[in-house]
Amino acid sequence: MRDMSDFLPVGKLDMDCLAELLDRYTSTNGRVLVGPKVGGDATVIDFGSTALIAKTDPITFAIDEIGWYAVNVNANDIASVGGVPKWFLSVLLLPGDHTTIQMVEDIFAQISSACASLGIAFCGGHTEITHDLDRPIVVGQMLGETSRNGFVTAAGAQVGDDIILTKGIAIEATSIIAREHREELRSRYPAEFVDRARNFLRDPGISVFKDARIAVETAPVHAMHDPTEGGLATGLHEVAVASNVGMLIDQESIPIFPESARLCADFGLAPLGVIASGALIIIVPAGESAKLIEALDSGGIRAAVIGRVTTREEGVKMITPAGTIPLPRFDRDQIAKIF
Repeated sequence: MRDMSDFLPVGKLDMDCLAELLDRYTSTNGRVLVGPKVGGDATVIDFGSTALIAKTDPITFAIDEIGWYAVNVNANDIASVGGVPKWFLSVLLLPGDHTTIQMVEDIFAQISSACASLGIAFCGGHTEITHDLDRPIVVGQMLGETSRNGFVTAAGAQVGDDIILTKGIAIEATSIIAREHREELRSRYPAEFVDRARNFLRDPGISVFKDARIAVETAPVHAMHDPTEGGLATGLHEVAVASNVGMLIDQESIPIFPESARLCADFGLAPLGVIASGALIIIVPAGESAKLIEALDSGGIRAAVIGRVTTREEGVKMITPAGTIPLPRFDRDQIAKIF
């Protein structure tokens, strides 16, 4: 662990530091089927013939439609474990000097609408106005369920497996950029381009619930993971750590929408390191990839094999036009640069 007096950068905690803290301070009991681990999307608890899946995740970057974000990113983590999201609670922390009734009602309405669209009960939480905030923060808690043996984790990847990615990278980042810098972008891009990028929240969408359900119903999924803060690169590193494997990623096979590529380039952001809700990492035996990609395509979800699982000793590498390099790490999400 680093020196205890070091100041830490904005973003996810360093994976090595987090792993040490989880080992030192967290605990489980006989009913915890999946406990805390780097790369873990949610915890799974034994409820007899079923399993309860629990997750909490905050929304700290987005303001516009923050309630919609909160529901979907938490639902994604339940889906990534192979479960169905059922119950949502929220903690709303609101800025002390400019919170209005309209702001609070808008967030409640967004949460309610997002829950209704996924068949989730919005069933509680906590709301307060507090000091030293310049924007609202929503912390979501999602509960879901699956059968006793129906869950998937990020820890099951096996050497030789294919690594599939759905939709494309930087979907959530694209929407955030267009929403946070809408007027600035309208001076440089056609209004249709900006509006389309803003709507990435819903089309192609940040939800991976459908992606995950198709995956678990089509193929023997060894591992799934929802790459969020830190982007696809961080998500892949997390799976590699969780599964104790290496990876070989083909950079040119990674799908990215034109809007995402343009906005990332315009703001000097590395697409592999920006917040990436909307994509799902699915790891399956190599012989199952074609069937799964066909099923996803039939469901209106594009997907591609972006690499394969290798041994831990081979490391996590990426094939680029200039040669094979270590897959970059992003301890601070690139999207922070725009705020």
